[in-house]
Amino acid sequence: MSGRIVNGIDVDTLPYRPCAGIMLLNAKGLVFAGQRLDNPGSPAWQMPQGGIDKGEDPESAALRELGEETGISSDKVDIVTRTRDELFYDLPDELIGKIWKGKWRGQRQIWFLMRFLGQDSDINIATDHAEFSRWKWADPMQLPDMIVPFKRQLYRDVLKEFTSHL
Repeated sequence: MSGRIVNGIDVDTLPYRPCAGIMLLNAKGLVFAGQRLDNPGSPAWQMPQGGIDKGEDPESAALRELGEETGISSDKVDIVTRTRDELFYDLPDELIGKIWKGKWRGQRQIWFLMRFLGQDSDINIATDHAEFSRWKWADPMQLPDMIVPFKRQLYRDVLKEFTSHL
């Protein structure tokens, strides 16, 4: 029996991509947000995040992704906590089969709250794995309004888990 078909793909049979996300706080309690390089016309911003490679643990993936997307080395951060469980989001129908080579229906993510111990000069988004066209420090409570609509609930869930540490 088939499930929901979108763009010729049975979405219900697709797995979620395993990922790690980072909420990076500076000394003023603001969060790193980057504007996606692959969608320059969009006002959408996001926190660093990316896939967990086969055999990689979530914390290592988070630190690797942070370095790849922001240029920040692991000695410039302190891990405060992580989400208790994985958080999920689904891709909207118009993206099913068009990104990630059609292998995933969305993402399942473990988020890490990290304190940034460095200086703004330690941030370099022009890395070999550049994902952001620009970056800024943002008020954590504004994050859900800055992200693409299909990730808003995920960002609300991340904030809910980390609020006591903000």
